[in-house]
Amino acid sequence: MNILNQPVGILSGIGGQTANRLQKLGLYTIQDLIFHLPLRYEDRTHVYSIGSLRPGITALIRGKVELLDVLPRGRKSLICRVSDGTGFINLKFFHFSANQHNMLKPGTVISCFAEVRYGYAGLEMVHPEYKIVTSPNECITETCLTPVYPLTEGLSQNVIRKAVKQALDLCSQEPGLLTDWIPETILAQYHYPALSVAISALHAPDESVSTQALQNGSVPALKRLVFEELLAHYLALRITRNKIKAWASPSFSETPAVKLASEQFIRSLPFKLTGAQQRVMSEIEQDCRKQHPMMRLVQGDVGSGKTVVCAYAALLALTAGYQVAVMAPTELLAEQHKRNFSAWFEGFATQVMYLTGQLKGSARKTVLQALADGTAGIIIGTHALFQESVNFNRLGLIIIDEQHRFGVHQRMALREKGQQGGVRPHQLVMTATPIPRTLAMLQYSDLDISVIDELPPGRKPIVTSVIPAERRSDVIDRINGWVAKQKQVYWVCTLIEESDVLQCEAAEKTAERLAEVLPKVRVALIHGRMKSAEKDAIMQAFKNQQVDLLVATTVIEVGVDVPNAGLMIIENPERLGLSQLHQLRGRVGRGNDDSYCLLMYQAPLSDTARHRLGVIRDSNDGFVIAEKDLELRGPGEVMGTRQTGQMHFKIADLIRDADVLAIVQKHGDDFFTHSPAAVQPLCDRWLGVSTDYSEV
Repeated sequence: MNILNQPVGILSGIGGQTANRLQKLGLYTIQDLIFHLPLRYEDRTHVYSIGSLRPGITALIRGKVELLDVLPRGRKSLICRVSDGTGFINLKFFHFSANQHNMLKPGTVISCFAEVRYGYAGLEMVHPEYKIVTSPNECITETCLTPVYPLTEGLSQNVIRKAVKQALDLCSQEPGLLTDWIPETILAQYHYPALSVAISALHAPDESVSTQALQNGSVPALKRLVFEELLAHYLALRITRNKIKAWASPSFSETPAVKLASEQFIRSLPFKLTGAQQRVMSEIEQDCRKQHPMMRLVQGDVGSGKTVVCAYAALLALTAGYQVAVMAPTELLAEQHKRNFSAWFEGFATQVMYLTGQLKGSARKTVLQALADGTAGIIIGTHALFQESVNFNRLGLIIIDEQHRFGVHQRMALREKGQQGGVRPHQLVMTATPIPRTLAMLQYSDLDISVIDELPPGRKPIVTSVIPAERRSDVIDRINGWVAKQKQVYWVCTLIEESDVLQCEAAEKTAERLAEVLPKVRVALIHGRMKSAEKDAIMQAFKNQQVDLLVATTVIEVGVDVPNAGLMIIENPERLGLSQLHQLRGRVGRGNDDSYCLLMYQAPLSDTARHRLGVIRDSNDGFVIAEKDLELRGPGEVMGTRQTGQMHFKIADLIRDADVLAIVQKHGDDFFTHSPAAVQPLCDRWLGVSTDYSEV
């Protein structure tokens, strides 16, 4: 049996409990360990003199204990002063034992490794790794950089380092055991080393390689493995795309009735469609005429008119005799879609229905019955649409709004619902979070992408200012002046805690304070914990200009449209991602007059926060903002993928490795024709069993 497929339990020092912990990291076999690559590296290859230390560096030092003391105040701590003749540094331990106290007595020579920082009494290291040095000639340095691996609770770096070393030793005994699936021509073209060389170089980089080069991704061994990992993800998505093309789906063919209905629909709209909207509508139309499912992502900036484009797709399904499900991430957005779709389909013989978790009793039964017997043509709702009790009569199209807000399994469940007799519904996904090009290249390579890159005529850019919270009184004056002109205002409260309850309490307090200082202004409050009917009534009152100032949590981030509200204040904007700030700001700027957004931050701001708020202030372009957001926060944050179980990379970094991604795109499809035997093993090596995510 191939040693690579043997379980990790065959290694010495790996008992049942350790094997279970390794499994939590996805490490089941020897091969898994070999491909469990370091997150970063520590440099213990040379000893720093204490006098040369600076805060922020991580260093290996050697010195003599001069003083040992236990500080009783606050948290009890053990302080150990170490000197080497060039200077001194304090070691601080909050958790210590009597044995440690005895070992570190004055006069003992020790080596220490940790980050250096400023403390009350000069430079210090907190909980350093340390060793007692017993002989003056004892070597305390390592010959190469020390790998730091991803861990889980109960596993130490030492255990995982020993396990990886054993796995590598087993492999080195049988040269050629690790199959190199990348063709020689590609390795030569990009100067990539062979697989076994690259693996060894990353687990134990020699002294000629700097931590800096490993961090910035310029080491050939790293580039070669990044190429292989990104290639595996790309191939998995392509396999999925090919599977999708093999499925059957309803064809919404062009008939005189369809032509008539689409002309009537476009004529009845209270606005003129932009060229970009018309282009995307015709792309959707071509997809829906085919016999296999449309899988299209429509992305467009805030206010570019994505919803009406999706409503047009719904019309194509309805005229072909199929039902449409529209899924939104929040009730507020689902309600907005319900209003829009009801207005646009008023002249058509179809029923637009609404289903959320809040709908109970006989009202719920009526909706479920209408879905099952086909009298409901369009159903709009939240994730309640994929509960077991919901059955469709003839689902032909699924529209998913703000798709990155939904977990993968939720989207899969809805798609499974529509499957009848091997026929699957078309899927249209829309997002107002522009997806940076590098993410779209990989994350959505199984989808066709349409971009609505044109705003309706007359939309003016929103003037954005960044101001400190100390200027709150100026903001209050500005609200008074604004409301005096019969105009409306949003005040958005953000809270760092995820807790709904705390967010709502903060918003309630803010609304009370604003009502006190603005006695002539009609203040209302909206937050996520309110009942659906209550939120609807408040939004309706705001739309009807019966409320001047709406205090809200970030629930208003998507979809709310009030043209008369042209001023927005966002509190603590430094706590939100750039794309989310851009979404919120898009609630204003919907009328004909100038609009303003004030970002009111809590001083002092970190350099990163200042830079991020500067990006929002200086740009109204969602794509520019999304690229910056990706640079500053990383792909997991931007896409919301941390909770949806989409792409997790072992070593690739979509920002750092954008150049490698371009190489993957160039050669990826050739693997299916020139190296088909390599496709599945590459996916298995890097993705294990996690490839179904791409099916949504």
